[in-house]
Amino acid sequence: MGLRAKFVFLLVVYSAGFLTAIYCLAPAPEQTRGQTTQRGSILGAVKSDEFARSVNSGIHKAIGLSKEAAGRAAKMIREKIEEAQSKSDK
Repeated sequence: MGLRAKFVFLLVVYSAGFLTAIYCLAPAPEQTRGQTTQRGSILGAVKSDEFARSVNSGIHKAIGLSKEAAGRAAKMIREKIEEAQSKSDK
């Protein structure tokens, strides 16, 4: 596994851990008077599902951006190496 792949993997794992901690530490919604437990759990499940979708979307965007940035950095590094090699050949 290359350095770029390790970096992207660690970024995803770190982000997932951070987002899990935020999700676990977020306060639970307060139940209002007359609200049944079943209705509250359904409402919580819907909000959890929406949250999971938004987190999933954000993680995929971050992965895409990190891949693009890694590709640009690799291209720039290759250009610098080629430039240094051409100077040393002279």
